[in-house]
Parts: sequence; structure tokens; C-alpha cells
Amino acid sequence: MASWDPQQYNRFADERARPFRELVARVPTTAAVAVVDLGCGPGAMTATLAERWPDAAILGLDSSPAMIEAANAFATPQLRFQLADAGQWSPQRGSLDVIVANASLQWVGEHERLLPLWAAALDDGGTLAFQVPTAKFDPGLDEVATGPRWAPLLSGALGSTGPRAASPVLSPEEYVRLLSAAGLAVDAWETTYYHVLPGDDPVFEWFKGTGLRPYLDALSGDDLEAFTTEVKEHLRRRYPNEPFGTIMPFPRLFVVAHRS
Repeated sequence: MASWDPQQYNRFADERARPFRELVARVPTTAAVAVVDLGCGPGAMTATLAERWPDAAILGLDSSPAMIEAANAFATPQLRFQLADAGQWSPQRGSLDVIVANASLQWVGEHERLLPLWAAALDDGGTLAFQVPTAKFDPGLDEVATGPRWAPLLSGALGSTGPRAASPVLSPEEYVRLLSAAGLAVDAWETTYYHVLPGDDPVFEWFKGTGLRPYLDALSGDDLEAFTTEVKEHLRRRYPNEPFGTIMPFPRLFVVAHRS
């Protein structure tokens, strides 16, 4: 499992937060007593759910001990955090008002099996809302990671979360069919953000906090330095720096499924 660095993840906190805010804004549930955030990360955005549902008990779950440690800085009597794997999470039927999963289900294999269970956990008026990347990883990094030098060293990462691994993200139509069959009214849409990132090698720094983690964790010493140099060169070509910054497309799929 990749290690997660809350500090690195938060380097682009505003850009990462925008899809969360826009997802939650579309949730129609007005009153809630039980809210869960699956894949809460370092907790800052989970904490905003207390403003939206001030009477709810809010639970943030994440599989990374480092993320939960960071998130506990936001803990209150209303808001708590817990180490848990979303793939193993099984809530009681009718026990929740809102389930949010922001940029986390792309890490949960075969989550289509879990969505009907989570839908069943919603009380009347409850909502399941999630957003996932429609492109899990920069496709050009496949050429770097699977090259003759790196493939033998990255075989473990390539087989689990690398660019060669099949993404568990479904098509919008599949999510609509699946959640409609579970008795929910589904609102699904796609958006591509065009973030303008500042600084040197900003796209590398972005991926360093997410999709590059399995690769960087698998290497050390001179190998890590050489791989990092090669990846940066690739990303500079693909995402050139311009006078105002570096443009990085950020495509997302949003799904809001409501039990009336």
C-alpha cells in the first residue's frame, strides 16, 4: 500500500477542495443526523460538513494512519475520525443520512459491489455523493514506468495501482444504472478543471501527493533520483510552463444519488 503524506497532499489544497465543495453543494439532503466521509484524507474538507449539517454526527474514515493523524487536529465532539478501509466498510441498513466519497473510490477495487450496500444504508431522504477522476493517472507516465529500466523495479506498483492496472472507475451510465437499480434518483455529470499551477515542476508535485506514491515508495537512492528526474522531464514536455503558470487538466466524474 502506498504511503500518504498529508503535507504533500495539501500543497494544492484549494484545487483539491473545489470538487469536494461542488459535490456537497449538489447534495439535496437538508437535515442529517449521521454523515460519513469515505476517504477523508487530512480532514480539512470533512470539517466543513459540520457547517452544512450542524446537527449531524460526522465520521471521517481513511485507510492511511498518517491522514487520520492529521485529520484528528479537526476532531470535535461532533466530528471524529477513524482508521478504516472503505473496501471493508459495511454500515447498517437505513443508518445514515449522507455518505460522501471525494476522490477515493478510484482506490477501491470492484466498488460496484459496495455501492448497493451503501445505498441500502441510507435513510429516507439520504444521499450518496462521490466524485472520481475519469483519468486515473497521466497516461504518458506508462511509457516511463514500463520502460526497460523501471519495469523490473516497479513490478509491484504496476500490478496494483500503476497505469497498467485496470481502473475500477465505471462509466457514468454504469453508475446511473447501478444506483437507479438500488432505488435512488441519480444525478451524474462530468467536469474538467483547468488548474493553473504555480512554481517549478508543479504537475510532478501534484502527482507526488497522489498517483505517484506507489512508484516513489518502491524506489530508493540513485534509482529514486533517476526516476524522479525522468518523470519530471516527461511532465515538463506534456505540461509546459508558461509565463502565467502550468495548465493541468483535471477531469472528474460526479455522482449524487438520493433516496426520496
